[in-house]
Amino acid sequence: MAFNYHRIVVKIGSNVFTKPDGLPDLNRVGHLVEQIAEIKKQGKEVILVSSGAVASGRSMIAISEKSDAVAARQLLASIGQVKLINTYSNLFEQFDMLCSQVLVTKEDFRDRLHYLNMRNCLDILLQYQVIPVVNENDVVSVTELMFTDNDELAGLIASMLNAQALIVLTNVDGIYDGDPKAPDSKVIEEVDNSTPDFSSFVTSGRSQFGRGGMITKSNMAQKTAQLGIAVHIANGTRDNILTDVLANKIAHTRFAPNKSKSGKKKWIAHSAHYATGVVKVNEGAKIALTSNKATSLLPIGIVHILTDFNKGEIVKLVDEQDKLIGLGIAEYSSEKARERIGQKNQKPLVHYDYLYLQS
Repeated sequence: MAFNYHRIVVKIGSNVFTKPDGLPDLNRVGHLVEQIAEIKKQGKEVILVSSGAVASGRSMIAISEKSDAVAARQLLASIGQVKLINTYSNLFEQFDMLCSQVLVTKEDFRDRLHYLNMRNCLDILLQYQVIPVVNENDVVSVTELMFTDNDELAGLIASMLNAQALIVLTNVDGIYDGDPKAPDSKVIEEVDNSTPDFSSFVTSGRSQFGRGGMITKSNMAQKTAQLGIAVHIANGTRDNILTDVLANKIAHTRFAPNKSKSGKKKWIAHSAHYATGVVKVNEGAKIALTSNKATSLLPIGIVHILTDFNKGEIVKLVDEQDKLIGLGIAEYSSEKARERIGQKNQKPLVHYDYLYLQS
């Protein structure tokens, strides 16, 4: 049975975008654009998250091997981003379609206002039938400011835009139940809540040009599926891969979506990097929060405020073994929270509507 999604995020990894020599594979990219155009003509919305700026830059300039690695990356990305977007612009133009460039950094996701500004920008592009081409701004994103890779970025964009599906294109057919090179290994075609922990199957090896290995992809896919978005991991080097995945005609790995979460919870889910406070809760609170019943965090369940925070900031909730339980928006400051620790009949520190639990 075909998958009937209306809004789809497609992520093209650097191992799909580039040839073995590290230069852009323009035939492959052209074929993927042709498929996106076909999907668009069916009335679906497509957002493209694409690597390739550094590879595009590498095709235009030779850099001395003595150059600082970060500076070299910034140089290649700055030159290459122009080339990359021109490549996409020319390819989409052949199908009478407009694309736009959206460069983002981790900082753009740090607070709700930044986040909503970016979402509004993407919404208006989609409203006018423009295909957003999203990429990390490698010119200003260095070291700790970087996303783990574009998989993480693609998951954030899919959550932000309430997409029904995220298709991650890499250079293998999906996640295998063993070493992909072993003859008896098979692709795990469906992952859901009942799937046993498959992280032991996933190798930590990275692709030659990408930053993220299959472990990163599977972690991102699980988190995104928990938010109600189906995630497909498929082989972008195969012909007609996008149309075949949507028609359910090719073996690949699909992470089945859970019940969809609210927009606010989707933002909170990806906000661990920006959490200021850490709150330790007791076993009773942990059991209540992780039960099937909607529960807020009350001061009676708090053991200790480990780091300070202000009202409205993201806080991490940890159990007595310091294991992360979830993330939430603080209804009041750490100063007030300390005064109310262990007290009954107090206002929740984190209301259920603004609480995202790790599953």
